Amino acid sequence: MAALSFCGEQAGKRSIIYIDGLNLYYGAVRGTPYKWLNIERLFERLRQDDDIQAVKYFTAEITGSRRGNQLAYLNALTTCPKVEVIQGKFKWRNVKCQVQQCNFGGSRWFRVPEEKRADVNIATALLDDAFDDLADRFILVSGDSDLVPAVNRLKTRFPEKQLIVYVPARNETRGAATELRGAADKSRTLPQALLKVSQFPARLEDSRGGVIEKPVDW
Repeated sequence: MAALSFCGEQAGKRSIIYIDGLNLYYGAVRGTPYKWLNIERLFERLRQDDDIQAVKYFTAEITGSRRGNQLAYLNALTTCPKVEVIQGKFKWRNVKCQVQQCNFGGSRWFRVPEEKRADVNIATALLDDAFDDLADRFILVSGDSDLVPAVNRLKTRFPEKQLIVYVPARNETRGAATELRGAADKSRTLPQALLKVSQFPARLEDSRGGVIEKPVDW
């Protein structure tokens, strides 16, 4: 498959990939048969001209019935030599029901989990890696406008380095990400076609000789 890098990129080829895990999940893989995604293989295909130094995956462990699926996936990621998983956390918050026909007249509240720290962890890693001169290209996989200040600071302090955004999205509304795209040197929508050819095998061996299996409902 031909390289899908952008035309006219700078000469330095060292790159680090920063993936907003939940943004990737909800934007690109939720509801598809491609959840068992090998992110290292995906970016080796996507950035064939790069010397990829690391793939940093930012997430938080969920609760509930689907937690086992997520843990299996995080274990699968540990088999990738370049992948590092950086954990945030979920915090519960109260949300009022917004359904107009609600029998409780809008007075019903629900507790819902909200991911915390992912954008802060990504911003910190971006700037730390830039100050340590660990890469020439910084590849950000997200559509979150909360990351714009970090991108702007990186571009101000290190104008010789390149910040490239891939927005994980399957529709125009989510894929707009106008602020984040505008702050980056270059941007595009994450190619959906590469997900199918970047899957883990259904069974793979972990570092201790055990077996990690793809969740049956994935």
